[in-house]
Amino acid sequence: MGMVQVVLLTVLVFFVIVSIHEWGHLYFAKRAGILVREFAIGFGPKLFSLKRGETRYTLRLIPAGGFIRMAGEDPEIVEVQPGQTVAVRLTNGAVTRVYLDRLDERSNVVRGEVVSIDLEHALQIVLDVDGEKERFGVDRKAEIVARGRETQIAPFDRQFGSKTVGQRALAIFAGPAMNFVLAFVLFMAYIQMSGVPVDNPDKLLIGEVVAGAPASKAGLQVGDEIRSINGEAIGTDYDKMIDLIGKSAEKPMNWVIVRNNSVMEIEVTPAFDKEAQMGKVGVSAGYPTRAAGIVETVTFAGKAMKNTTVLIMEMFQKLIMGDFKLDDLGGPVKTAKFTGEIAAKGIEQLTSWTAILSLYLGIFNLLPVPALDGSRLIFLGIEAVRGRPIDPNRESMVHFIGFAMLMLLMLAVTYNDILNLIQG
Repeated sequence: MGMVQVVLLTVLVFFVIVSIHEWGHLYFAKRAGILVREFAIGFGPKLFSLKRGETRYTLRLIPAGGFIRMAGEDPEIVEVQPGQTVAVRLTNGAVTRVYLDRLDERSNVVRGEVVSIDLEHALQIVLDVDGEKERFGVDRKAEIVARGRETQIAPFDRQFGSKTVGQRALAIFAGPAMNFVLAFVLFMAYIQMSGVPVDNPDKLLIGEVVAGAPASKAGLQVGDEIRSINGEAIGTDYDKMIDLIGKSAEKPMNWVIVRNNSVMEIEVTPAFDKEAQMGKVGVSAGYPTRAAGIVETVTFAGKAMKNTTVLIMEMFQKLIMGDFKLDDLGGPVKTAKFTGEIAAKGIEQLTSWTAILSLYLGIFNLLPVPALDGSRLIFLGIEAVRGRPIDPNRESMVHFIGFAMLMLLMLAVTYNDILNLIQG
């Protein structure tokens, strides 16, 4: 697989798992009638922007996630205050645009000083026009124009906070839920591509060859049947193969393999692994497989979801208990590097890895960490119990602090990833 193709597949993996997550939020927010102002992939400066309907879709510089911006979640950027001079454009008697600057350049407008304005409930604006007070109704989709930007107003019933606890919880939970659905579908796709182990296998195959490792240099290939090593028959005994390799560090070994029905002898010299204190050749073994049926595909995908979830939760447990080193964590750089390595092995392995990443993203976002979906669900749970919401300013502050801490951790991990990449 060429380098360009590997890079494109790596980018595609990140784009798919983040997009499906944010699409979950977007879809259920819109179903609840919430105005979604922006659907963004990445953070930081905008690289690409396109508006469709009420929502602006953006691609941003830092590939560390994404977000959707719903009306009412944060204070609106553009506000109109009494005493401010504005110009309004009317369509069928209702205000459809409110201009805040360059008033002399606006045509077919009514210009005046704002006496009162309500863009959330009454949807009315009262202007002092040449000493006369005039009242205008405001269209529900009216836009405020300032500094070349158009911002659609959000009546209260279009804001996040106006919806029921259930509707808001569903809009938030839908993001991780879509990651779980994607992971399950991808695990099924992987099983369909790779098959399932045959019953009572009679041989051991090479399932993976690490690039640059002794096995790769010697010419071993995925799918080779391992007949014998140093004259000892292997059969299906994986542990025996590992034991023979481990005891032969830096010593040439004679492997007899079967490839395309042809018997071949290959000399392989295991490298000494300092961490494991044994010889390794850079292969993983597998057993013959067969095509999976529909029921088997669903069953094996469910088992893969369960086993991967257990591993992810064990990793989070170590993180919480402080039982880790900085090198154990991986930011966007390390994850992208590893994804590229997986992509180079083929579409089957990349499909499985994408499923794992999607599952990880879904679980991670449900952690009760400020700024993540899990924390927001906790606030909604408290609101459901209390019968009233927590002060939005306090909740926003908690999420802001949590987001800042996550970004600091991300910067530290990314810096460490880059340093390790440079140092090899």
